[in-house]
Amino acid sequence: MLSRIAEALFWIGRYVERADGTARILDVHLQLLLEDPWVEEDTACRALLSVMGTTADDDAVLSRDDVVRLLALDRDHSASIAHSIASARENARRAREIISTDLWETLNESNARMPRRIASDKTHPFFRWVRDRSALAFGVVDSSTSRDEAWHFFVLGRSIERADMTARLLATRSLTEAGGPSWTTLLRSCGAYEAHLRSHRAVPTAASAVEFLLVDRLFPRSVLSSILQAEECLRGIDPAGAFGTPDRAHRVLGRMRSELEYRPIGDTVHRLSESMEEVQVGMSMASDAIRERYFPSIAMPVWIGEAL
Repeated sequence: MLSRIAEALFWIGRYVERADGTARILDVHLQLLLEDPWVEEDTACRALLSVMGTTADDDAVLSRDDVVRLLALDRDHSASIAHSIASARENARRAREIISTDLWETLNESNARMPRRIASDKTHPFFRWVRDRSALAFGVVDSSTSRDEAWHFFVLGRSIERADMTARLLATRSLTEAGGPSWTTLLRSCGAYEAHLRSHRAVPTAASAVEFLLVDRLFPRSVLSSILQAEECLRGIDPAGAFGTPDRAHRVLGRMRSELEYRPIGDTVHRLSESMEEVQVGMSMASDAIRERYFPSIAMPVWIGEAL
């Protein structure tokens, strides 16, 4: 497969998952700002921006509307939902000869219908729409893509991004000293509450929720499950690598998997923010290793703003 096609598929998976994960994180924490009068809005907004890798002017007083504008609607901001959807569509255009017509139409329509502004009372329906559109894109790929290299690169990108976004979701648990969303709320935000109940047969605690979202092998949004899926994709792309010397991407993912599986869960809960930052750094290293191995180029690609 051509390097540019493989890279486009990898980033389609990442950008669609990023839009979905950002919508989930914003939905649960903006709802918290409405429901908890003890939360300092400016502090909570700055902490949320920090978790999402964004900074704000120190002199400005931030509100939930500022967070929505920056992380949801700003098409020029790389961490926003609008940018992720537009970038997924642009990458789909580059891989138009490989992807299905249904996927192209799904991403094209999502980009065309992306709003420029949202009323304060319409944020929850908007986040639900983003999650529905992401689920539709993933469903189209699952049902219409042969399990070949194209599939492996798409799922590889989705898995790397999903592990990163789940780590960010867990990191937001302690955004402010005044409190944060309950573990039940966090589990519900990623569709994990009922699965957790079936697995643990008890209401969520800090230890059980963190353990479930980190190392449960059967839940597809857990960090460990995403890493295992990424490793499987790498083996599918390069079967010989499974029997020879592992490349850098395999080694980075393998080290992350071992640390997650064998570190006591109590230690992770005690230093949750630091542990989740380590996961994010590991996923970034894995992404860089994959880019160097399969998408060699002189410069990083620019997906938005190029001439058509």
